[in-house]
Amino acid sequence: MENKNMLKGVLFVAMGASFYGMLATFVKVAYDQGYTTAEVTASQFVLGILVLLVINFIMHQKSKNLPEVKPQDKKKLIVAGTSLGFTSLFYYLAVQYINVSIAIVLLMQTVWISILVESVLSRKFPSAKKLIAMVLVLFGTVLATNLINQDAELNGKGLFWGFLAACSFTTTMFTSNSMANYLPAYKKSLWMLYGGGIVVAIFVFLSQIGPYYFDGLLSLYKNFSDDVTGIHPFNWSIFYTWGLMLSLFGTVLPPILLNKGFPHTGLGLGSIVSSLELPVSVTLAFIVLQEQVLAIQWAGIAVIIFAIIISNINFKKS
Repeated sequence: MENKNMLKGVLFVAMGASFYGMLATFVKVAYDQGYTTAEVTASQFVLGILVLLVINFIMHQKSKNLPEVKPQDKKKLIVAGTSLGFTSLFYYLAVQYINVSIAIVLLMQTVWISILVESVLSRKFPSAKKLIAMVLVLFGTVLATNLINQDAELNGKGLFWGFLAACSFTTTMFTSNSMANYLPAYKKSLWMLYGGGIVVAIFVFLSQIGPYYFDGLLSLYKNFSDDVTGIHPFNWSIFYTWGLMLSLFGTVLPPILLNKGFPHTGLGLGSIVSSLELPVSVTLAFIVLQEQVLAIQWAGIAVIIFAIIISNINFKKS
């Protein structure tokens, strides 16, 4: 039974990571059609919450014995869910400045960030194996982002937002693995989306709607950025053009599948399986967006995946 549950967990995490890996390509296409980060994230989270509300309503009608969220866990899930909103915002801001393949590699820095956070929380120095894996991830990033190529075009803002997305995604992984696991995945995901939705709502107001309608907010906005191309009336067409696709692949399927799979796989094996997000994203960007991915970049991706595997080798043996 344990092996069967483990297999189910692996499949759920694999599907969740693969769906999330497809998301960046859809976002890039939406950007090319003139939509802003505020419009993309707003449609993703609004429709995602609505879809999960419908799912929860249907499941509640089918079974009256579903566990309720404990009062002390409601605030925790909402706060933890802000990481979903921050991950999406930081990631989408990153792909405005760098291509998808580089953005997804930066997102995979969750490996060494997780090791660092784990060491701080446990107050134990990382093992030699983990340190080696950390170095390999950094080396793989140098290859995968083509930093050694003098002609490589890397934007500092893109790298900064991509790294912040990795920090936020680390929080999401820890939450999926350890918080309120007594809840069905769709209910846990809904409460986490509430937190992400709050972050997105604030961002939409401060980055687009507010500066457009209020001169004071526009002046405040210009203190942080000179780019005012996104300051215009909200384009509601995003909801029926890309909104459903973005919500399904960004805020519905991945959270449900990861929340369902991680409690069975654990953080170790789960992080190995979730690395499927990287090759899926790069491959889709290569096929759909025709982004150039050099052999050295594929080699870097392989090094990163190898680092993830050896960092969890003990779990794999068990």
